Amino acid sequence: MRYYLANNFVLKQLETPALYDISGDELYELDETAFEFLRKCSESEGCSGDSADKEFLAYCISEGILSDMRVTVRLPRAGFPPGPSTFPSLRYLELQITDRCNLRCRHCYIDNAEQNELSLGVIRDVLDEFESMQGLRLLITGGEPIIHRDFDSINGLLPRYGFRKILFSNGLLLNKEVMRTLNVDEIQFSVDGMERGHNALRGKGTYKKVMKSIEGAQALGVAVSVASMVHGKNAGEFAAMDALFKNMGIKDWTVDVPCITGRLKHNALFHMPPAEAGQYLNYGFGGGLHSGGDGYACGLHLLSVLADGAVAKCAFYEHSPLGTVSEGLRKCWTRLKPVKLEALQCAGSRCPVIDACRGGCRFRASITPDDHLPGATCSEVQSEEAQSRRDIYKCFAYGIINASGLEAPQEGATKEVSDLLRA
Repeated sequence: MRYYLANNFVLKQLETPALYDISGDELYELDETAFEFLRKCSESEGCSGDSADKEFLAYCISEGILSDMRVTVRLPRAGFPPGPSTFPSLRYLELQITDRCNLRCRHCYIDNAEQNELSLGVIRDVLDEFESMQGLRLLITGGEPIIHRDFDSINGLLPRYGFRKILFSNGLLLNKEVMRTLNVDEIQFSVDGMERGHNALRGKGTYKKVMKSIEGAQALGVAVSVASMVHGKNAGEFAAMDALFKNMGIKDWTVDVPCITGRLKHNALFHMPPAEAGQYLNYGFGGGLHSGGDGYACGLHLLSVLADGAVAKCAFYEHSPLGTVSEGLRKCWTRLKPVKLEALQCAGSRCPVIDACRGGCRFRASITPDDHLPGATCSEVQSEEAQSRRDIYKCFAYGIINASGLEAPQEGATKEVSDLLRA
């Protein structure tokens, strides 16, 4: 019998051979024998199951990886480089196609949008190179992405690529008619509280609009995730949000504390000190949109392309880019040096949760020194000392520092850190 690789699965050469389920958002590690067998199954003539390991074949059939039905329209096979990817592999690309937006949220890291937009040609080149580098997830961001002047054409490019496409949106412009046309696998909506807290941050009436868009997306069968920011006006709403999102069947709920940069610097009422904000970082569920690796801090496999063409570690590092899209993703990627956990201050204090925390947000840590006074300069953010700091918001989340300003005993030591609590 002939077997064929299902169309939602693509083979990837990462650090090791792998199979990625685009629809299910799951990555399977393979040995060379399994990879070669599935490679043959991905060809138009399929493969024979006669020589395959019977247990592996049965597993692939049960998981929907293989079918005896010929696939008539295949996704690209992602290039198949001759050998494994360099370490680390580029798996997640944040593509900020525009910095234009239909809102002026009080916490946005983009202070004054300069009306930048990536051209259709640049976006096509970026997507081509990301696929050749064996990318897994494309995060389409803004601004508000769908107000890009060529969004329809950008949307038309997406089906040709063998990676998961995730659209980030505030939801205000996503009615059912628009969502029916989207060539994405998932939409991540920003919901920053229940009605009171969300509207305080994003504007009157925005909560009901985004919730209507979420319901519309789910009715169309689109996978929905939610991102929420902790701020001074949604404290006390997280238990209700947790119950709501679980009841709605939301795929992933990501909770984070915004960095005090951009517009948030000018909106002190929305600031929340680490001792209070940290507790809310224990909310959220699901796997998140980009994972790390053992022994390394966050962002190990992540790169960002900004609306002005700069390429950076992530969008927060816009003022210290790695290069520009004109140089290509691959060249910029080689300039990014992974941050090892052993290089962080946390490792020096033998933190017991460092492998779970992974040092928290490196940018937030870099602009939040121990006196909790934000406003570090670009050069200070990139300094070795700033890059090694601990993310004290995470320290509070994990109970490494308690609300009284005392560090949890580690190796028999107790240290007073009340100065970390200054707001």
